[in-house]
Amino acid sequence: MDAKKINQIVLTAIKVVTVLVVALLIVIIAYIIGRGLPHMSLHFLFTESEAFLAGGGISTQLFDSFYILVLTLIIAAPLSLFAAIYLAFYAPQNKLTAFLRMVIEVLSSLPSIVVGLFTYLIFVVNFNFGFSLLAGAISLTIFNLPILTRNFEESLDDIDEAQMQGGLALGLSKWKTITSIILPAALPGLITGIILGAGRIFGEAAALIFTAGQSTSQVDFTNWNPFSSDSFLNIMRPAETLAVHIWKLNSEGLVQDATEVSAASATVLVLIVIIFNLGARALGANLRNKMMGDR
Repeated sequence: MDAKKINQIVLTAIKVVTVLVVALLIVIIAYIIGRGLPHMSLHFLFTESEAFLAGGGISTQLFDSFYILVLTLIIAAPLSLFAAIYLAFYAPQNKLTAFLRMVIEVLSSLPSIVVGLFTYLIFVVNFNFGFSLLAGAISLTIFNLPILTRNFEESLDDIDEAQMQGGLALGLSKWKTITSIILPAALPGLITGIILGAGRIFGEAAALIFTAGQSTSQVDFTNWNPFSSDSFLNIMRPAETLAVHIWKLNSEGLVQDATEVSAASATVLVLIVIIFNLGARALGANLRNKMMGDR
């Protein structure tokens, strides 16, 4: 058998496997949405759980999910960006840099529950943070930092080296060239990486069970003082995110309509993650088209 036929067989096998994987993914998503969509309503989305004797309503869990997402990105995005800039433009190609890259790869492969237990022991117990939004955000930062750093570094590496050389030739410092020329050019890729990371953060549950907690405290949505114990902005209060809420409903079985609420909650979660992914690609493509049109 010649090389051309072998190549054709392998290519056909890859296409078949790809179609099967995509079809399986579509079936799973359709199953989740099909089960949960009949139980969804505006009342379900914008009412607290405590307002239903049977347990429905996810407004507080939905808010806490977005809140912990914002907190995580506020911590993780700058750290990841600075790490990516260092690795892409400043780090020498030596054993130390190779070790740093290996550490990043190891961290990105850690199970989220291991990161959650580590954060629980260090911050929840030793630093007395308790179950809180802040502890959950730190856990998710550790969990997503390697992936964000790698995505940011790839976005920076995609920029033509001529732009760096051009900035230096004009007399700009290396840092000024990076901040004024490289980062704006890499902005579509950076934003895409952030939004894709947001989808991963939004769907995380295992790490948050041990850090943010499994209960949602009664909060006052009219209290904007973040230092008040009952304020919805207080980062030291416990918070049950939507993913943890789904896990809790299915594991405890204490709610009468747990199956329906869980299905509807899972549908909301899946739809939001899909929107994150589609939005990231659309926004990235739009920014690239605008930047190409301005040249």
